[in-house]
Amino acid sequence: MSHTYVHALYNDDDRLKEGATKVRGLGYSIKEVFSPFPVHGIDKIMGLNRTRISICCFIYGCTGFSLALWMISYMSVYDWPIDIGGKPNFTIYHNLPSWIPILFESTVLCSAHGMAITFLLRSWLLPGVSPKNPDPRTTDDHFLMVMPAYSEGDITKLTAAAKETGAVEIKTVHA
Repeated sequence: MSHTYVHALYNDDDRLKEGATKVRGLGYSIKEVFSPFPVHGIDKIMGLNRTRISICCFIYGCTGFSLALWMISYMSVYDWPIDIGGKPNFTIYHNLPSWIPILFESTVLCSAHGMAITFLLRSWLLPGVSPKNPDPRTTDDHFLMVMPAYSEGDITKLTAAAKETGAVEIKTVHA
């Protein structure tokens, strides 16, 4: 079964937003938008739900914090306790203020690495896998809006809406 898509190429992000608003106003959906930089507000115009990726970041941060707390407390309190000024600190409670920088850095380290790996896995940007970009100009200075069309009437209406909002190139693609 083949799918038909209308590709509308824009050279300005404001025109892209205007085109997306027009298409959504006509009751059609937008499958994807390719752009060389983030276009703020396009996700709301496209009708995308809020992402849950911040939950992953929180979990990665909690993991980093917990691992660092376990590692520091094990090394400093149980494995190799050091008497400083004749006062051994054998409790986590007394040592916690001096561990805050390490705990913070470990939290940030695990969050950053976890989010980078999650992004690469979620967007399928893995070594040996080529990205699925239908037009290489979208990595430089153009914006591509991909809209599914289910009939000839849909193609006509979507093409007219794209022309009306200033698309520089419109193609119908059968995938």
